[in-house]
Amino acid sequence: MKILLTGFDPFDREKVNPAFEAVKLLPDTIAGAQIVKLEVPTQFVRAGEVLEAAMVEHKPDVVICVGQAGGRTAITPEKVAINLMDGRIPDNAGYQPVDVPIRADGPAAYFATLPVKAMVQRMQDAGIPAAVSYTAGTYVCNSLMYTLLSLIDRKFPSVRGGFIHVPYAMEQAVNKPLGTPSMDLRQISRGLEKAVEAVVICGRDTAVPMGTSVPAAQARPPSAAHISPSMTAVRSPALFLFAIKNQPPVLFIFYHS
Repeated sequence: MKILLTGFDPFDREKVNPAFEAVKLLPDTIAGAQIVKLEVPTQFVRAGEVLEAAMVEHKPDVVICVGQAGGRTAITPEKVAINLMDGRIPDNAGYQPVDVPIRADGPAAYFATLPVKAMVQRMQDAGIPAAVSYTAGTYVCNSLMYTLLSLIDRKFPSVRGGFIHVPYAMEQAVNKPLGTPSMDLRQISRGLEKAVEAVVICGRDTAVPMGTSVPAAQARPPSAAHISPSMTAVRSPALFLFAIKNQPPVLFIFYHS
């Protein structure tokens, strides 16, 4: 088996990108699989072009792209990529798309074809913080993941692929606000190695619940601003009154035990 692992170059005025730095630390063989390492540019368009050329050249069985997700506390294999580019900052070529589809003729989303839950479990078993992520964002990372899965769908049907986000490296956190999460590069690389082992070993993903929900602190009752222009809400501690345009008001009373 041959596995192509990619990592981005530094962006947003950073001197390093932990994605490719961690990939470079990986051994050349993992669980019997040959590892090919590739740095890709943090550019919406060019990254996909470089990836496709590498897939044609190396003919991998698996492609795993790795990117930085500053602020995350764990290594997070991504479950889904969406067909949207919306850059919070320009990429390294100066391009900053806003609400632009990655492929005008593409589906709304693609799911990873890697055993993401098994990857998480193997990392956790090794004592490395890991979790499944259900949002790859809308920057170059999501764009590359979507492009990869689109290439697999259209041109490389026998290839499996997906994306892993990693936290800041510890040296990056020095110039960040106090408390910014980070991880030692060697631990990030070890986590990637465990994730690759899971990909090699597991033909089918682990059937364990790893879904997410809105944290209690973020779950709020609806307000007039969040319902619609035709609906208003009046709220008290135990009473909700909804008035919908051209309809009788509806009263909900909640009793607390």
